[in-house]
Amino acid sequence: MSRAIEVPTADGTIDAHVFTPENADGPLPAVVLFTDIGGLRPCYHEKAQQIANNGYAVLMPNVYYRDASGHIVPEGKSFRDPDVRPTLLEYAGHLTPEAQSRDFVALLACIDNEPEFADGKIGVVGYCMTGAFALRMAAEHADRVAAAAGFHSARLAEADDPNSTVNVVGTIEGRVYFGHADQDELLPPEQIARLDEALAAAGVHFTTELYKGAAHGFTAKDAPSYDAAADALHHKRLSQLLEETL
Repeated sequence: MSRAIEVPTADGTIDAHVFTPENADGPLPAVVLFTDIGGLRPCYHEKAQQIANNGYAVLMPNVYYRDASGHIVPEGKSFRDPDVRPTLLEYAGHLTPEAQSRDFVALLACIDNEPEFADGKIGVVGYCMTGAFALRMAAEHADRVAAAAGFHSARLAEADDPNSTVNVVGTIEGRVYFGHADQDELLPPEQIARLDEALAAAGVHFTTELYKGAAHGFTAKDAPSYDAAADALHHKRLSQLLEETL
C-alpha cells in the first residue's frame, strides 16, 4: 500500500513514496527509510512495506533526486556492475553532510504535512552508506527522532574523516541500534569500536550487534551477499526498536 509523492527541498524536488498498512485507520507513527547505495528499487519497496505493515507510515525518498528520478539501477544490474558503479559513486558523492541536512529538513516538513503521518516523534533507518544518514538525522533533530537504526552500515567512524558521523553523535537523545555484518570490509572492527566509544561517552542509549557470518548488504534481496537469516533478524530487531520507542 504505497503512493508516490513529491517533496520540495532547497535543492529541488525529491521523488518519494509513502507506505502504509492495508486498511490503515488514521495517521500512523512516521518512519523514514533511506535506501542503500543502489537507490530505489523493488527490494526496498518490499522492505518499506514490511516495516509499514507493523503499524507505521514509512517515507522512502530517492536520495539521488538531484541527479535522477525513480529507479537508478537498470533491472538485472547492480552496484557491482562496472557500468553502474561509477554512476552511483558519482551521485553518492553529492550527498555531503550539508546536502543531507537540507534533505532532513524537507523530509520532516513532509511528515508534518502529509495525512498518513501522526504527530510526535519519528524513527529513521538506513542501510549501507545511509546508516550514517540515520545517525546524522538523529543528531541534528534530536527533538524529533526517537529511534535511529543502521544495518550493514559503511564508513561510520573513519579516523581521518573530519565529516565522519562519529563526530556529531553527542547531541543524540533517541535510541540507536546498529546491526553490523561481521564480515563487512566497509566497517572494520576498529570503526565499530570507535563509534561505540563515542556513543557511550555521549550517554546515548545504544545497542551494537554483530550478525555472525553476514556480509555487507545482507538485507538486500537483489545482492549476492543476501542472507535470509540475517535479514529476518534485522526485521525483528527493527520492529522491537520501533515498538519500544514509537
